[in-house]
Amino acid sequence: MFPNSGKYVCKNCGYEKEIEKPEVFKSNTPTGEEIAVVGKEVVALPKTRIICPECNNTEAYYNTRQTRSADEPSTTFYRCCKCNHSWREY
Repeated sequence: MFPNSGKYVCKNCGYEKEIEKPEVFKSNTPTGEEIAVVGKEVVALPKTRIICPECNNTEAYYNTRQTRSADEPSTTFYRCCKCNHSWREY
């Protein structure tokens, strides 16, 4: 889910959930230890400074994936923090 101006938006189905108050998420570590993650804005992806080709905003979330053979460079996927436009860079 991508955070988007006070709400979480699922990139697959479009489900939206408002962020109304600080939330507590519980998670288990690989060793079985339970931890609590508390916060109003939980950002799952790192941000970078890059110009969005749609709205010219200068900040986007990004992640990288190996989409081709291992001897070729990975693909970087971006999603604009302002307009949610997605694009990729090979």
